[in-house]
Amino acid sequence: MRQVTPFGHCYVIVPAPCTGYFRTMAAPLSSRRGSEGRSAIPGFSDAAAHKAGQWQDDISSGRRVLRGMRVVRRGVIAVLWTLLSCVVQAVLLALPGRAKVSFARLYWSVFTWLIGVRVRVVGAPMANGQGRRVIYASNHCSWLDIPVLGGRLEACFVSKDEIATWPGVSLVARLGRTVFVTRTRGATGRERDDMRARLEHGDDLLLFPEGTSSDGSRVLPFRSAFFSIAEGPQPPLIQPISVVYDRLGGLPTRRSTRSFFAWYGDMNLTDHFWHLAQWRGMRVTILVHPPLDPRDFLNRKVLAQATWDAVAAGAAAMRQNREDQALLLVHPSLPAQAAA
Repeated sequence: MRQVTPFGHCYVIVPAPCTGYFRTMAAPLSSRRGSEGRSAIPGFSDAAAHKAGQWQDDISSGRRVLRGMRVVRRGVIAVLWTLLSCVVQAVLLALPGRAKVSFARLYWSVFTWLIGVRVRVVGAPMANGQGRRVIYASNHCSWLDIPVLGGRLEACFVSKDEIATWPGVSLVARLGRTVFVTRTRGATGRERDDMRARLEHGDDLLLFPEGTSSDGSRVLPFRSAFFSIAEGPQPPLIQPISVVYDRLGGLPTRRSTRSFFAWYGDMNLTDHFWHLAQWRGMRVTILVHPPLDPRDFLNRKVLAQATWDAVAAGAAAMRQNREDQALLLVHPSLPAQAAA
């Protein structure tokens, strides 16, 4: 008779008489002795059991060292790539044309790859769709959203103004031509005009209407004030974007493991990167929904709710690993049999 027995981080099928041995070896060393100090492992002396415990502890220590080296390697290479890119982008900003837009996308794409995150895109961005500019509206749960989306969408980010005071980060944001907003009542009109000027000069925009980052388990309500830029006789299209981090260590993420990606509240950025960059097999999925025409909605509050509905539905489908349903949200005309 065989039984499935947990051992380390996996499950092994072993003969039933051996299951006691494996359970004992998987237990801490302090629990492997009998009440009289004798080895609790059948057929092993106390010294042999102690040596086996040391061997297991050495393996754990070695893995911690390897994970630490992985973080340092990824961090150093990412910083060097950023420094080189800052020089290149500074030159491109002084030149006419869209080279600065394309290079910003290249920078974020390579940055994401260097830190070990693979990106999957489902759907198609509407770049300058139907002769009109596009505003991408996405959920927000981590600083990773910036390189992930920046590497796939040719758009300028709309960010809170405090980012402009962060050392290092502010330089990268300015070189990426980020639009900073204070979200104070008195500055709303001026900031709206600044964003409209960007659209008139041929740029698309990418904003996070939640106004803050979440824990990744849900999409927070969208603030309708962000959609004031979509008012007028010829408004830009609104394209909802759902971002879900769905693989960690090569396995589907759960509610407990999704928190490894989330960065919100007063979390320290350096500490978050240290813990996240230790992992391999990380993947994020971007769902690009069909665009919405603001002229089809009564007001910006209704538009904000419709955008939230699309983003929240896509994120929920991906969190639950219902990829067939997510595909139907992105391609509504696709037959259900084809999506399955």
